[in-house]
Amino acid sequence: MVQELNQDNLQELVANNETVVVQYSASWCGNCRIMKPKVKKLAKELENITFVIADAEKFPESRKLATVDNLPTFATFKNGEFVNQVQTNKFDVLKELVDEVAA
Repeated sequence: MVQELNQDNLQELVANNETVVVQYSASWCGNCRIMKPKVKKLAKELENITFVIADAEKFPESRKLATVDNLPTFATFKNGEFVNQVQTNKFDVLKELVDEVAA
């Protein structure tokens, strides 16, 4: 399942879920829109991971949990701690990132 943030509470989600994958995006970002269905597909395959889509422009506190200077940025968190991130529009790169925390 993919949760789309509607408030700036990513820190709370990261703290309350063992493994979290975040897609930082923006409404104007074409590559973000391309990646969104791929993230949703991955979320269905990996139900033990919490997937979140966070608007990097609307939620500055959530953005601070990773270094977001290009979109889309994907970040992983495990046990409340930041693990890794990539800036990509390639599914295989995203899959490698997720595989690091899925094990």
